Amino acid sequence: MLTIPQVVRAAAESGDREALVDGDRRWTFSELVREIERCARSFVALGLRPHDRVAVWAPNSPEWMFAALGAQMVGGVLVPINTRFKGAEAAYVIERSGASFLFVANGFLGIDYASEVSEHPMPTLRHVVDIAGSSWIDFVDAGLHVPTTTLAEREAAVRPEDLCDIIFTSGTTGRPKGVMSRHDQTIRVFLEWSEIVGLGDEDRYLIVNPFFHTFGYKAGFLACLLRGATMLPLAVFDVPTVLHMVNTERITALPGPPTLYLSILNHPERDSFDLSSLRLAVTGAAAVPVEMIRRMREELSFRVILTAYGLTESTGTITMCRVDDDPETISSTSGRAITDVEVRVVDENNIEVPRGTAGEIVCRGYNVMPGYFADPAATADTIDENGWLHTGDIGIMNERGYLAITDRLKDMFIVGGFNAYPAEIENALLGHPGVAQVAVVGRPDERMGEVGHAFVVRRADRSCDADEIIEWSRARMANYKVPRGITFVDALPLNASGKVLKFELRERLK
Repeated sequence: MLTIPQVVRAAAESGDREALVDGDRRWTFSELVREIERCARSFVALGLRPHDRVAVWAPNSPEWMFAALGAQMVGGVLVPINTRFKGAEAAYVIERSGASFLFVANGFLGIDYASEVSEHPMPTLRHVVDIAGSSWIDFVDAGLHVPTTTLAEREAAVRPEDLCDIIFTSGTTGRPKGVMSRHDQTIRVFLEWSEIVGLGDEDRYLIVNPFFHTFGYKAGFLACLLRGATMLPLAVFDVPTVLHMVNTERITALPGPPTLYLSILNHPERDSFDLSSLRLAVTGAAAVPVEMIRRMREELSFRVILTAYGLTESTGTITMCRVDDDPETISSTSGRAITDVEVRVVDENNIEVPRGTAGEIVCRGYNVMPGYFADPAATADTIDENGWLHTGDIGIMNERGYLAITDRLKDMFIVGGFNAYPAEIENALLGHPGVAQVAVVGRPDERMGEVGHAFVVRRADRSCDADEIIEWSRARMANYKVPRGITFVDALPLNASGKVLKFELRERLK
């Protein structure tokens, strides 16, 4: 299997086994593939050309999968959009990627997604489909006349080296960049991932990680298709709902950020549910307390608990722990390199440092992205002439090749599993009429792992308070980006070249 169309066709061989569950709706693998085919035909009928981009701005749902995989079956390139984005943020991704189709779920969390983006210029966008409304029915019916032979020809034309998706991730420049991924590298990485974690055709996988993220999409429903596991997507994470579904649907696999497991372990009604079916947990994206690993083994029924590390730029995976690793290793490291991927820790001159010494983490191999979409300069800044991806993360590798992440060169912090980039947040906050200068850093948070804290220099001619800035931010940026605290200062600490000394700001917070 070298292309996603081949993965979908292979999944059909599982026939009448249960593939997908969404409340009272259930699909076998044969039925799942037929739904994907219907969408693929509709894309052909509506003029999707090979390599055209298809954006999906919606919560986890079967329709999200049908649309995404249907587009990829006929050569389309998936562009997932974070559901927490505001209209301007989503419109930028649509415009930047040149998407011709947009799928939304109007009414989710009370938001009219189509209206949110309609005020912004998106010259390439031709079709907007509401997967929660009647336009979805019109969409899937549009391809009824497209013959099977045409569909087969389009599938066969998809090459392993073709792009399968562009996932936009923010960066230190303050503007999201589109990370390109190929069919072959995506499939190879997640065949390896699912083999290491031991995902199998008897597993029932509750996908709480959002599909717009590699963890929910590639380590979620794509991994299930590769291994024949049953998928149960969850639109909104809610602990009572998770407990109920584990109990009633006999969930075996529950990957997620550490906050997921801590929420379950500390929920007052946990003992009211039968959670004995749980066996597989995969986590990362934040610090993993060793006590949490022990409690997951002792108080829950998890037999396999693994941590991993990766970036969107590395197809989501660089290192992983293994099934036989001890709790301390799982907690204190992010594992060792996946097969045929090189990982080094280097100094500022790109020279590998001795084991046990801190340096920047770099990797090279089939998992490294082809580059940032339509941004060769940013690509050259990230992947050097020898093919090494510079992660911007600081780590220490031990004698066994296991990697511990210790800091982030790019000042990124992680809020409940979501990457938050200070430069992007700072650029937005500078749009507030009372803000003259601002610097954002991450601070520890018991529930979310980290949250943002803004140090603000007020404009001399305007007054503003912390609550006002926070409320202003909530209306203009995804919630995980919104600073949870504001400190007003007369000036920001700077070095000789004018760069903000963020380590001093972190010290002030301590």
